[in-house]
Amino acid sequence: MRKLKLQIQISVDGYVAGPNGEEDWVVRASDEKLWQLINELPDSSDTLLLGRKMAEAFIPHFEEFESDSPKITFAQKMVNIPKVIFTRTLDKPFGKNTSLAKGNLAKEIAKLKNQDGKDILVYGGAGFVSSLIAGGHIDEFFLFVNPVMINKGMRIFDLLDKRQKLSLISATPYECGVTVIRYKLNNE
Repeated sequence: MRKLKLQIQISVDGYVAGPNGEEDWVVRASDEKLWQLINELPDSSDTLLLGRKMAEAFIPHFEEFESDSPKITFAQKMVNIPKVIFTRTLDKPFGKNTSLAKGNLAKEIAKLKNQDGKDILVYGGAGFVSSLIAGGHIDEFFLFVNPVMINKGMRIFDLLDKRQKLSLISATPYECGVTVIRYKLNNE
């Protein structure tokens, strides 16, 4: 069975975006080792999940990259990887290599996990990720903890109605101040 992995930027005080989706607090330093991890994570996956709101910004962002950009290789990965947009409102997909999931979240995730292939990666958005976490669907968490407290905004753990135990896989600090904490869901 494929694993569902979450990669997300988060503040020390637990926010993943400002009140209006702002990400101006995210460390954008050119830390080569951190960038290597960001670039390698999609290589272990062959499917990317996005909520509709995030997809509306994410997909055009990477499809519009200029070929002379230093991050064009990563952008091409994001364009070429099959993406599933979870939505209740869209009738047809947009962008390259996209499809829609409109059914029951648990059933859609189970169907994807039971398909052959590499793991599945999810980037967001906040509401979609909150639902995945609350449902116990995330198998591994890659929390990119930024050295900032933003005091208000969007959170992803507020829908939990029961405890979910995690096991630490690794915690790696980077020169730019970000620490990547990797957990796996403890299903015992």
